[in-house]
Amino acid sequence: MRVDYKDISERIMKGTTTVGVVCNDGIVLGADSRASMDTFLASSEAIKINRIDENLAMTIAGGVGDAEYLTKMLKAQNELYKMNEGKPLSPNAATSLLSIVLQENKMMPFMVQLIVGGFNGGTPELYSLDPLGGYIKESKFTSTGSGSPVALGYLEDVYEKAKTTTDMTKHVVKALKIAMKRDTATGDRIRLAIITKTGFKELSQQEVEQIAK
Repeated sequence: MRVDYKDISERIMKGTTTVGVVCNDGIVLGADSRASMDTFLASSEAIKINRIDENLAMTIAGGVGDAEYLTKMLKAQNELYKMNEGKPLSPNAATSLLSIVLQENKMMPFMVQLIVGGFNGGTPELYSLDPLGGYIKESKFTSTGSGSPVALGYLEDVYEKAKTTTDMTKHVVKALKIAMKRDTATGDRIRLAIITKTGFKELSQQEVEQIAK
């Protein structure tokens, strides 16, 4: 029986919207919480922003099992690196590691799109990865998932690198809200996380709702 990986990829990869933005003082990551299986809404409480360390986080879009495996693998590799080097992985190193894993499995690819963000020394960095291990260092912002064209259009219009993470959270929320209106696979709650020199912080639902007003 022939397996059509292109068809599987299109079915798995089409749901969700995740966003990453570079600010002058850090990184803002945002995502919705809807998990879909084709036209079926499987969950409204999906976690799509994963803290790897105080300086590092990753958003996931695509197959849940594939994304969970890669998240656990990266967390384990980060802990090993900290034991040996006394410091966590940088966003660049984490992205390179993920790229190698994805590239090595390109014949049976992980059906995921990933955003990696955090601090490398004192510099905020943002990367996007495709299922085959290709990655791009983003100087401004990026988005993944079926709602990403809408979110990117809004961010293109409002983005200013001089803005702080506090300023940009409202724009990330707005981008996700617009995606929710136009993309049925994006929906339910908005989740936000900020990474600055002081560390990783995930905003509470109450804080997100206050920003969204």
